[in-house]
Amino acid sequence: MRHTLAERKMNQVISLPHADPGTPDLTSPTAYLRWVGKGQWRTLVVAIAFGIVWLVSQALFPAAMGKAIDEGIIGGDAGSLVLWCGILLGLVTISALSGAMRHKYAVANWMQGAFRSAQLIGHKAADTGEALTRSVPTGDVVATVSSDAMRIGGLYDVSARFAGAVVSYVVVALILLGASTPLGLVVLIGVPVLVACLTFIVRPLQARQLAQREESGKLIGLGADTVAGLRVLRGIGGEHTFLRRYAVQSQSVRQVGNRVAGYQAALDAAQVLLPGLFVLVVVWLGARFAIDGEITAGQLVAFYGYTAFLVIPLRTATEMVDRATRAHIGARKLTKILRVEPDDVETPDAQPLPSGPARLYDPRSGVTIEPGRFTVVVSARPEESAALADRLGRFGAAETDVRLDGTRLADASLAEVRRRVVVSETDPRLFTGTLRDELDPWGDHDDASILDALSVASGDDVLEALPGGLDNEVEERGRAFSGGQRQRLALTRALLTGADTLVLVEPTSAVDAHTEARIAGRLTAARAGRTTVVMSASPLILDQADHVVFLRGGTVAATGTHSRLMADEPDYRRTVVRGEED
Repeated sequence: MRHTLAERKMNQVISLPHADPGTPDLTSPTAYLRWVGKGQWRTLVVAIAFGIVWLVSQALFPAAMGKAIDEGIIGGDAGSLVLWCGILLGLVTISALSGAMRHKYAVANWMQGAFRSAQLIGHKAADTGEALTRSVPTGDVVATVSSDAMRIGGLYDVSARFAGAVVSYVVVALILLGASTPLGLVVLIGVPVLVACLTFIVRPLQARQLAQREESGKLIGLGADTVAGLRVLRGIGGEHTFLRRYAVQSQSVRQVGNRVAGYQAALDAAQVLLPGLFVLVVVWLGARFAIDGEITAGQLVAFYGYTAFLVIPLRTATEMVDRATRAHIGARKLTKILRVEPDDVETPDAQPLPSGPARLYDPRSGVTIEPGRFTVVVSARPEESAALADRLGRFGAAETDVRLDGTRLADASLAEVRRRVVVSETDPRLFTGTLRDELDPWGDHDDASILDALSVASGDDVLEALPGGLDNEVEERGRAFSGGQRQRLALTRALLTGADTLVLVEPTSAVDAHTEARIAGRLTAARAGRTTVVMSASPLILDQADHVVFLRGGTVAATGTHSRLMADEPDYRRTVVRGEED
């Protein structure tokens, strides 16, 4: 059932707009960040508009105060004083309202950018399946969703404030140029120079943040592996070994984090020091001009207000550089995942598969699966029969030349292959949700049909132990169930597909002999007339087989009934009895 159930779950989770998995080529971080911004351009435009109004209205506070001082207080005009105080009050009101709206849309941009990135990774994971974990460590995938996606969203959070900072900086510079050309030039030239100075900190900070991200991904992967294998670790007494490995990796993350903290602290200090020095320069020049009579007292107060205000655009610019750096690192990790190609892709000119029962043939091994028969494949090396199951279901990275009545599965539609041939692997995967959804993720069957399939898999006792029955919640990975219970639930799920060809890999390896005997008898009856292939060396399964195929070195060594092969093939006999008999 492999990819199909994962895709079903992902489709239930993903609901935000513009999360179409069919995205353009996003192999570079810049292209990806541009694509995310394009997908939410409406909210970005609204946020930028409010950000500009918010900061420009604040930039005009000093101008209104200066006019109130010059015309109202020094000039002795009460009417002008009231007028400019009213204008100042209006600017404050506009700033407050636009600031609230700017924050609302900035958060919306942040969350939308982050969750669209997380959703895209979810789609990619469902699409690539096992190919993703072979190419990218699980810890990196988890870190990309939990950390990098939020960093990417943070870039669009600060974008509205950055746009407002740029426009307000230009407005203040023009006002200063009109009042005093030297002061205006100081602002116009000084601010870009200060921002450029930050690159000496940002570049090494980016390199260290990337190293921190690498080490954090390794730590998350180690933690995930430890949690997933905790039962095995306790069984072999390996907890302390993994604890030491986790402690060593944690120290590595801490050391890299300390190196990042030094440059981050330098950047934070620069955000205070450089604007502070800039304010001192502008105030000193303004005071000199006021003493020389080149500007009025009101203009001096306004200039001080402008310089104090310019701290906001400067800090916003440095924050933008920091957020852009983090987003670029996150996007680099995300595009690494997007570059992973799935093992199986849709064929452009798909050929239809033969309708009705059809013979399945694998040229690599020479195995022929006759339609409507219960066939068991036996191999001394289980990986050989598992590889055959992958080829029969068109799974895995290797090219398959398996044919269904002459039509190559590789030439057919992948969706049609998944409907016709269902492979249930030996390691059953269960997801969080109700048991009914786990057994029938498509919702095609009523409870009676589900219970019938559960009975075939001898899972009645599993259901009886659950207080909620089919409505009982299944915990993550089905960890509340034993290995045998998970196998029986996975078999139930496979039976409910009603596939023309059902391929089962070691479906009873974790159950006791009595349960296995019941499953074998009920399975043959339930699948009568339909093609069933089981990869197993269990005598209880083999007793029910219509046809047995024995593999040696990955190719057919003998075929026939179980009893004939036991009598005529010593290698087969040794494989079945596990070497207990010559």
